[in-house]
Amino acid sequence: MLTDPPPVRLTSEAWESLFRAQVTVMRRLRQDPAFRQLAIGEYDVLFNLTRCPTGWTRLNELNGHLLISQPSLSRMIDRLEAKGLVARRAAEADQRGVEVALTDEGRALQHSIGSAHVQRIQEVLGPVLSSEELEQLRFLTGKITQAMEQH
Repeated sequence: MLTDPPPVRLTSEAWESLFRAQVTVMRRLRQDPAFRQLAIGEYDVLFNLTRCPTGWTRLNELNGHLLISQPSLSRMIDRLEAKGLVARRAAEADQRGVEVALTDEGRALQHSIGSAHVQRIQEVLGPVLSSEELEQLRFLTGKITQAMEQH
């Protein structure tokens, strides 16, 4: 726990710096040829579905990991289902809810794009930050995420 809060201006400038870095990196990553097959937002859905322990997750749980609205996610799931990349079913515990999971085709596409995406991230960040700096960045962003999830 911090004893003395940092100055407001420093907090604001640090946030602005973090935000600008993220926007700049994302603009570069969106140019990755791997995202010609699938939009980066759609890939993000597939990626998050790979992290579901049972393979199935409720739409509202999935939405908690994304930066889009629930209606936008529903429309995106419709598109991904039409492409054969995800499957949808009534939630087992509550028939009013909807659960989604990757199809075999969705899992294969996510793996293919993911492999290229990880390589592109290495090409973008590897020359800029040392291993120690990347560890520090991971620690700091993890600390922010953990604090936000507790509130």
